[in-house]
Amino acid sequence: MLRGELYRESDPELVASRVSCGKLLDRFNATTADRNAERRELLSELLGSIGDDSSIMPRFQCDYGTYISIGSNTFLNYDAILLDCAPITIGDDVSIGPRAQLLTALHPMEDHEARRTRWESALPITIGNNVWLGGGVIVCPGVTIGDNSVIGAGSVVTRDVPSHTFAAGNPCRAIRALP
Repeated sequence: MLRGELYRESDPELVASRVSCGKLLDRFNATTADRNAERRELLSELLGSIGDDSSIMPRFQCDYGTYISIGSNTFLNYDAILLDCAPITIGDDVSIGPRAQLLTALHPMEDHEARRTRWESALPITIGNNVWLGGGVIVCPGVTIGDNSVIGAGSVVTRDVPSHTFAAGNPCRAIRALP
């Protein structure tokens, strides 16, 4: 799975990992607004890494957690979905708006039989430093968003976005350079 090769999500080892992740997510998502220390502890247990002063608002969803790395001073707003069938790397000083989705999973397009029998693959997502993803942004498998870029609300990012770029739309495209 992590090498980008075909796998089945029904593999017992993957199912067990998702169940373990789900239990931690259930606890995290049940925390009350005054339980920031508990949230931080749960995120440290759930994620591959999370930097200082970073936080995630509930409701948060992911597949495995361990394949997600978040830098320092980064904020994920409500209802973030990170499907981490491949690594998801989020840099420092990143702001991610509500209901954003970072989706690494892919399903075979040309081979309908493989799709029917639930084969899939995944490609990593990388978000650079000081990036802002507006609310409802969807980042597709294999995408890298460069440092100091801004992605407009509701955009569907299907291709890499260079550093210092404002990009928006469906599909997302570069609008203008940023300083």
